[in-house]
Amino acid sequence: MRYEAGRDGVERDYSEAVSWYRRAAEQGHAHGQTSLGAMYGSGRGVSKDDAEAVRWYRPAAEQGFARAQSWLGDMYRTGRGVGRDYAEAVRWFRRSAEQGHAGGQANLGYERGDGVSRDNTEAVRWYERSARQGHSLAQYNLGLMYEFGRGVPRDRLEAARWYRLAADQGHADALSRLDGLR
Repeated sequence: MRYEAGRDGVERDYSEAVSWYRRAAEQGHAHGQTSLGAMYGSGRGVSKDDAEAVRWYRPAAEQGFARAQSWLGDMYRTGRGVGRDYAEAVRWFRRSAEQGHAGGQANLGYERGDGVSRDNTEAVRWYERSARQGHSLAQYNLGLMYEFGRGVPRDRLEAARWYRLAADQGHADALSRLDGLR
């Protein structure tokens, strides 16, 4: 992790980070598997390879590592490295979300109907859990739900509150929506 981030007096070296993550991953360490998958998914220190990212996310997700479950769900949702499969995406997002992972909670597709029946009330429930953990996309989506009265009563002040929290983290669309409420 120090090599990837370049901290604690260690110079950033993605190739070295991959080497250390691989050692941990091959020993079955879920964090190492997830980190190695992320390196493949982003092409840092290795050639970008979504299928290889999935190959490393899967064992970590199967061990119950919430971040890997969320990221594996995203691979299924987008069809990167695997065939697009919304039902499988939701299965992994739900596992992650039920452990309290903000990304898994934000990605459950209730509002869009990706792999589940559309249910705005359920979408609000998961967005709120994620948003309260500081997840900017969930904060933005929760703002939309309040602005347009989907799953909650329409409330422009509450929408503005959630947009402001997301905008404060650099979420450009939230800033735009906030300006539109004025």
